[in-house]
Amino acid sequence: MSSASSSVRRIGAAVLAAGAVVGAAALPAAAQDRGHQQRPRVEISRVQAVSPGREDRSNRSLNGEWVEITNTTRNPINLRGWTLRDDDGNRYRFDNVRINSRATIRIHTGTGRNTRTDLFQNRRDYVWDNRADTATLRDDRGRTIDTESWGRRHH
Repeated sequence: MSSASSSVRRIGAAVLAAGAVVGAAALPAAAQDRGHQQRPRVEISRVQAVSPGREDRSNRSLNGEWVEITNTTRNPINLRGWTLRDDDGNRYRFDNVRINSRATIRIHTGTGRNTRTDLFQNRRDYVWDNRADTATLRDDRGRTIDTESWGRRHH
């Protein structure tokens, strides 16, 4: 009886030890998965919804309204497929745009030549409502990354 009891204890100890090894191996994997799921930290840093001067739909006036997006990470991020939308459903889709680490890009409403720091939606009408609106930045999978609202919501 004591040899059976001893065998049961040995098997029990082996099962516990195996469980501890599996648990220890799973812990780093779970921690790694959490870190892997973390999205790049890109944010809407400023919005100029009211174009300075006269709002006469000139290209100069249209480019006076803009949204700034900042990459707060140490790594460059490609915004291909990301979108910037307003409450009315106007959407700007980023092409192969790379935002450098700790850099900011400005997305203007009117027309112009894209550079590393300035992008243009090439619109002929205003996008951002002066009184109340929400700018929503979504990644290439449609997940909301950041929003910036001003005024009273009209929903």
